[in-house]
Amino acid sequence: MLLVAFGVVRVLNDRPDLERWRALELPPAKLPIGDGEVRITFFGVSTLVIRDRETTILVDGFFTRPGLLTMLVGEVEPDPLVIAAELERAGVERAAAVIVVHSHFDHVMDAPEVAKRTGAVVVGSESTANVSRGWGLSSDQIVVPEPGEDLRYGGFVVTLFESEHFPHGMAMGEITEPLVPPAPALDYLDGGSFSVAIAHPESGTILVQGSAGWRPGALSGKKFDVVLLGVGGLGGRDDAYRDDYYDQVVESVQPSLVIPIHWDDFTRPLTEPLRPFPRIQDDLDVTMKFLIDRAHESNRTDVAMLPPLREVKLLPRPDPGQAE
Repeated sequence: MLLVAFGVVRVLNDRPDLERWRALELPPAKLPIGDGEVRITFFGVSTLVIRDRETTILVDGFFTRPGLLTMLVGEVEPDPLVIAAELERAGVERAAAVIVVHSHFDHVMDAPEVAKRTGAVVVGSESTANVSRGWGLSSDQIVVPEPGEDLRYGGFVVTLFESEHFPHGMAMGEITEPLVPPAPALDYLDGGSFSVAIAHPESGTILVQGSAGWRPGALSGKKFDVVLLGVGGLGGRDDAYRDDYYDQVVESVQPSLVIPIHWDDFTRPLTEPLRPFPRIQDDLDVTMKFLIDRAHESNRTDVAMLPPLREVKLLPRPDPGQAE
């Protein structure tokens, strides 16, 4: 029994080493923020704080990050103290919008509390709206846009395009009534996934793909400067799946930069360094090698990493070879 336990612990601690990819991290931004400049801070999964000089928007806003045992056999709920601490660390007092890519707990759970604290609206599916209602968010802070509808927040234009979730088959379906936490993690059903386009007229365009799935042809004819690419689970799929995903979500939109997100083990709190999932669940090394190889093939796209919890300048991108 002891040997079995030792083996399990060893497997669960066999994780890719982030140091291998540290050289790809974008440099921290310098203060103060400039006119027309767009900055981003990565808080793990697909939680992003995106701002210019006047306006802050968030993607997902998942900060609580319940532990593995709670996620598997207990009930999860937002932790307002953790959320307050992380918003303070990000320097976010007011925000215009929290855009939710889909309604699994690791994306939507904290969004209503983030909105309450910052005055933001929560933007997403009807399932996301029901999570927001379950937390007592007022109706004037809930937005369910039509796919392809442009939403304006300060200098940002946000557009949600219908997509598909990574096909793991768990917690799929719609949340059809207000979800009141605490609740089992699997009660947070997908509710439909989105590709999130964020345009800043002075600076450029960003695509946030929160999950490693796609809807064929949904992004055809669209162009983005930067793709923030959800890669969770991608290291465990075959080359054909990875190639199809890259072709549909990256190659088709011709970015100059692709950045992996949703690669970290979200059962670890943000008070600890972000770590990749164990290789038995996913293999970030496989994913990174794939992304770099495909990017080099195009001779147009670079691959970078976001340094966790450190703000970086994302747009406008400097010319190749030009120093910041």
